[in-house]
Amino acid sequence: MNKILVILLVVANYLFAQNIELDVINQQVSIPQIKISVSNNTVDSALSNKIKHILEKDLEVSGHFNVKKGNENINFQDRPNLINLKNEGIDLFLSIKQNEKERSNFSFSIKLYDINKQSLVLSKTFSTAIKNRYPFISHQIAISINDYFKAPSIAWMEKFVILSISRGSKKADIVIADYTLNFQKTIITGGLNIFPKWANKKQDSFYYTSLNYNKPTLIKKNLFNKKKEIIMRSSGMVVCSDVSSDGSKILITAAPNHQADIYMYDVKTKIKQRLTRYKGIDVGAHFVEDDTKIVFVSNRLKFPNIFSKKMNGRIVERLVYHGRNNSSLSTHKNLVVYVSREENNKKNFNLYLISTKDSFLKQLTISGRNQFPKFSSNGESIIFLKHKNNISSIGIIRLHHSKSYLFPYKRGKIQSLDW
Repeated sequence: MNKILVILLVVANYLFAQNIELDVINQQVSIPQIKISVSNNTVDSALSNKIKHILEKDLEVSGHFNVKKGNENINFQDRPNLINLKNEGIDLFLSIKQNEKERSNFSFSIKLYDINKQSLVLSKTFSTAIKNRYPFISHQIAISINDYFKAPSIAWMEKFVILSISRGSKKADIVIADYTLNFQKTIITGGLNIFPKWANKKQDSFYYTSLNYNKPTLIKKNLFNKKKEIIMRSSGMVVCSDVSSDGSKILITAAPNHQADIYMYDVKTKIKQRLTRYKGIDVGAHFVEDDTKIVFVSNRLKFPNIFSKKMNGRIVERLVYHGRNNSSLSTHKNLVVYVSREENNKKNFNLYLISTKDSFLKQLTISGRNQFPKFSSNGESIIFLKHKNNISSIGIIRLHHSKSYLFPYKRGKIQSLDW
C-alpha cells in the first residue's frame, strides 16, 4: 500500500480518538519517509540549512512523517533522481531554495515530489520581512505539507508562545517565541512581570501581572500598538488564568482581602463577578465545556485539588481522586490536564489528563518538574514547562501519538508560559 495513504489512517484515528485513548496509532503501520534537500543554488546556504533542520524537527513532531536525514544538494530547477530515491525507500522529496532578496523580503521556495507517483505535487513560496523569524518559515512549510495530505492539523506550530523569563532577583521579562525557542523577542522588560496570558486567538494582545506598582496589577497590552490598560489591582495577588473562547471574558484569581478567590471580568462592560466565596484558597480557574463551567484549584480538602462548578451555580464538585497535591491546569472542551506532585518522589511533578464526562485518568509525564500545561487550539497537543537538572525546557506532548519532545531554554529560567 502506498505509504502516503497511511496519513488517512492517522486522520481516522484522530476522529475516533475523542474517547481519550492515547495509544490509538498502530505502531507497526509505516508512515511516509521524507527527505529534505537544500538547493545548491540557494542564496544563503547557512540560513537555508537552519530552516531545513527546524523543518525536519517539525515533521518529526507532527507524527505524520518519518524524516530521513541526508546532505545531498541538487539544483532547484532540476528534477531529482526519482528512481534512486525510490530505491532508498523514500516516499517524498522536498527541495528548498532561498530566492534572490527583494528589498527587505526574505523569500523561500519549495518543491515537493511524490516518489511513488513520480511527479511534482506541491510548489509554493514563503516569505518573511524579518530575518530572525526564519523558524516560522519552517513551521509554515511543515503545515503546508501536512495540509496537502489532509492530515490532522499542526497549525499550532505557527502560534507564538509567550513566556515570563526570570532575570534575577525581582526581575522577569515577557518574551514571545516560537515553540522550538529558535525565535525569541523580548516585549516587556524592567521589574517583575509574570504570568502572561494571550487575550485572544489572534495573539495581538495579552494580559500579565506586574509587581512594579504599589499593588499587584493586572495589565492588558496590545502587542502591536503598545497600548496598555489596567484591568485590576489587588493587595494580595491578581492573575489572569483563562480567557473565554471569544475573548469577551476572562477568569482572574485575586485576593483583595488576602483571600484568593475567582472572579470573572467582562472585557466590554468592565464589570467583574465573584464566582467563588470559599474561606480558603480558590485559584487558577479555566473555562470548560463550552464556557458553561469552570475548573479550578482549591484547598477545600486541606490540600490542593481540582474542582468544578457551573458558571452561575453554587454546587462545587471534586474532579480528581488521585494524589494530594494537584495544581496548575488547562482545559479543552471537556478535557483537563493538571499537575500532580508525586507522593513517592516529592521532587517530581507530573502531568495527568482527565475528562469532566467520565472517570478517565492518564499519566502523561514520568519525571522532573512539569508545570503550566496548555492545550493547543485543536486539543491534540499540550505544551508545558519542564524543569530538570537546573534547565528549563518547553515540552510538547502529541496526545494521539503518545510522544513528547523537549526544547531547552539556555538563556535563563522560564517562570511561566502561555500558548
